Amino acid sequence: MNNVKSLNKWANAHTHYSVDLVRIAVGVFLFIKGITFITNTQYLEDLLAPIGKIDGGFSGMFLVHYIAFAHFLGGILIVFGLLTRWAIIAQLPVLIGAVVVNFMGEMHSQNLFFSLLILIISFFFLIYGSGKHSADYYFKMQE
Repeated sequence: MNNVKSLNKWANAHTHYSVDLVRIAVGVFLFIKGITFITNTQYLEDLLAPIGKIDGGFSGMFLVHYIAFAHFLGGILIVFGLLTRWAIIAQLPVLIGAVVVNFMGEMHSQNLFFSLLILIISFFFLIYGSGKHSADYYFKMQE
């Protein structure tokens, strides 16, 4: 707990609007991906086909719904800076899976690039937190 508090203090002392804009951009990107996956589940099933987990059964549908919901809700939380670390923890398996899928199936260099970029930025915000210009900071100051 002290590690998280010391990381938050450091992040709040060294925060800039550009970092917040990157956090918001990542959140918007994930939200749009979530909307895309919700409105077009066949596209998501086609992306997951190389790993062989989409068989029309319970596990395949669970995976499709988890990915869509994690991107949709996680994107909203990351945009507002609310529970940012928890939202990113929910995103990490999906983002790691996105990178792995590119190596198991047909290589899509653009998808791989975006997956790696968002994964790296997510690891940064997992350590950095939501920053000073976020809902987490606002609610902490209201206590």
